[in-house]
Formats: sequence, structure tokens, C-alpha cells
Amino acid sequence: MQSNLVETLIGTVVVAVAAVFLFYGYTSSGMRSATGYNVEAAFSSVDGLATGADVRLSGIKIGTVVKQSLDPETYQAIVTLDIAPHVKLPEDSSAKITSEGLLGGSYISVTPGGSEELLTDGSEIMFTQGSIDLMSLIGQAVFSASDGGDSK
Repeated sequence: MQSNLVETLIGTVVVAVAAVFLFYGYTSSGMRSATGYNVEAAFSSVDGLATGADVRLSGIKIGTVVKQSLDPETYQAIVTLDIAPHVKLPEDSSAKITSEGLLGGSYISVTPGGSEELLTDGSEIMFTQGSIDLMSLIGQAVFSASDGGDSK
């Protein structure tokens, strides 16, 4: 009977510690429900960009990628961004997909424009730049370096 009580107490402690870790992970990851305004941006390529990726302005997180879809007419990737309500972006702002480094993930970097008009819920960011295919760039550099030299 003593053994069952000890096992029950240890199980309770393990469940409580797991609950604390889950709560900490939820609060520190920024995966709360979307509360800002949504804007869309059309990109030619969104390689490496995941739903839930950051939207950053000057390196500061201002939003999250909430949805990705394909436009059946233009075959461009339509990305829906949730922007924090306290961040007011001019309508001529631009967005580009950037990488955090060679091994890092991708995020959307927003550069504000100079317009007096602001983006509102449902607006579209008109000026975009898709992701760059790093492997094809490396391949081009390798093959161009091996081609140029001996033309005697």
C-alpha cells in the first residue's frame, strides 16, 4: 500500500512539472491568438516560410504569418499577415522574405513607406520580394568559378 502512495505522488509531481513547462513554452513562444489586423502580400516564392513565422520591422517582431495560399489566376503565393494593432504601417510599405542565416528559419521583413494613408484590415502590401533560393546561388557561384580562367 505504501508503494502505491509513493508512485501516485511521483506521478503527480511529473504531471505538475510538465504543466509548468507547457505554460512557460506557450507564454514565451508568442503563439497566442491573433489580435491585430490582417494584411495580405503576394510573393513569387515563399520557400522556407512557415505559417507562424515572424513578421519583423527593424528586427522587432510586429506580427505573425497566419495563412498561406496559392492564387489560381496568377500562381503567386498569397501570405496573410497578422500585424499588432499598435503598429500602423503606411500603405506603400514593402515586404520581403529573409533568412535568419544559413541554418536559421525565414521571416518577413517589412520596410515602412512614406505614405500618409495606412494599411487597414484586409489591405494588401503591394511591394514584395520573394525568398531567394540559396542552393541555386551557391551552384551558380561554383559553376561560374570553374568556367572562367582558361580560355587560351
